[in-house]
Amino acid sequence: MNFNAPNNTETIDRIKLENKSGKNIYETICILEKVSQKISDKIKIDLDNKLEEFNIINKNNLEEIFENKEQIELSKFYEQLPKATSISIQYLLDEKIKI
Repeated sequence: MNFNAPNNTETIDRIKLENKSGKNIYETICILEKVSQKISDKIKIDLDNKLEEFNIINKNNLEEIFENKEQIELSKFYEQLPKATSISIQYLLDEKIKI
């Protein structure tokens, strides 16, 4: 997964968002919330699927569950992803979604 969204909070000019969406700021926020929820759900499903692989592998060895470095790295990767709201805003700014 490669997102061009910032990891930190950034202030975005509401006029810029309104111009990109063609809607007022309230409608834009409602639409972006729905998009961010879909992005969040997709990321969660992806993470759950990858973590499920570790559960299948480690069912017989409980000690390995707590010390699996690959699982720790995977979790760190997902923790460092930008928030779904930042991703949805960036999608709008990059014109990857049409409102």
